[in-house]
Amino acid sequence: MNFITELKWRGMIHDMMPGTEELIEKELTSAYVGIDPTADSLHIGHLVGVMMLKHLQVAGHKPFALVGGATGMIGDPSGKSEERNLLNEEVLRHNQECLKKQLAKFLDFETEAPNKAELVNNYDWMKDFSFLNFARDIGKHITVNYMMAKDSVKKRLSAESKHGMSFTEFTYQLIQGYDFLHLYREHGLKLQMGGSDQWGNIVTGTELIRRIAGGEGFALTCPLITKADGSKFGKTESGNVWLDPEKTSPYHFYQFWLNVSDEDAAKYIKIFTLFGKEEIEELVSKHSEAPHLRELQKKLAKDITIRVHSEEDFNAAVEASQILFGKGTTESLRKLDERTLLSVFEGVPQSEVSRTDIEGKIGVIDFLAQKAKIFGSNGEARRMLKDNAVSVNKEKVKDSYEISSEDLLNDKYILVQKGKKNYFLVKVV
Repeated sequence: MNFITELKWRGMIHDMMPGTEELIEKELTSAYVGIDPTADSLHIGHLVGVMMLKHLQVAGHKPFALVGGATGMIGDPSGKSEERNLLNEEVLRHNQECLKKQLAKFLDFETEAPNKAELVNNYDWMKDFSFLNFARDIGKHITVNYMMAKDSVKKRLSAESKHGMSFTEFTYQLIQGYDFLHLYREHGLKLQMGGSDQWGNIVTGTELIRRIAGGEGFALTCPLITKADGSKFGKTESGNVWLDPEKTSPYHFYQFWLNVSDEDAAKYIKIFTLFGKEEIEELVSKHSEAPHLRELQKKLAKDITIRVHSEEDFNAAVEASQILFGKGTTESLRKLDERTLLSVFEGVPQSEVSRTDIEGKIGVIDFLAQKAKIFGSNGEARRMLKDNAVSVNKEKVKDSYEISSEDLLNDKYILVQKGKKNYFLVKVV
């Protein structure tokens, strides 16, 4: 597989320094992508860079994931309007270990082959660097004029920015540039990759390699991913879509991909899966014939949910989706673990009843109207039950039905449905 050709048809190249393609065709090339360790999980915005490393390794080259422990203590000004919070070493080390576990689902860190993936942390080579040594050995090689010309610096210094730019952030491109120089010297690494907003920082690294080591470094960036409507990719109303199941449940993760637009699905399936060109073209063609079936979204959501989580989590997410949209059964509802159940019914009205109320048995009218307060009166509950419009745990019930501990899901919830779309989750405490 030709790495550059692969990225081109997938729409994953924004800028590329002359000579990059020739370098990759000529020799086994080591390349890296920097990852911000300010959280203990990747989010899907990181996946573009991770997939670049994946394609690099599949093509026989050597990927390095650089966790920015040192730069994470400063904060990259690129694309930001404010400085970020600074982290201590203990938090950064914890985050690094969490990120490696997630990266291992994409990159092979265990192979004996020469293109084994490696994880490095720039804190390891920056922590003993004194300010005076850095200023003398690195700072003198890059002029302030050169640094000021970068877009990320210009924007922060412009009249539009309320916060200006600290000296700490101003030095960011020098530190990132030094990372590239260090990896060039220690690992023979010649290529740095990243998002298009990183171009200026990456090129600073190639300048340091040229001026200090007399060598040649190369740069390749991918486009910043946006949604078809122009909004930011990977953000939802509740924030980032994380790879950590505790931060974003597998159900919500699956739903994110399932609900992308047709236009975005056609773009994302190239970027976030390993399906081949012909297979993707066939999928897109079939989807255009019957877009209402959302086959493209289903294929995308399945592939990436299994890769990030597991096939079991994917199957649970599909089953959970069917429950919410009317096709689920009591049996499938009972299979849901508590996390998935709460994910599916997030935002639906909830009420609490005492466990003593359902010890033994309680009539459904009393339970719905007096205890759970789902109906305003016994009469309203009786009318809806008579009209066959009330379900308990996805099963229609009559006014003679009695609620008991046998109705509990995960030993603490009862799901009530009024009509077709009105769900209520009752927690038994």
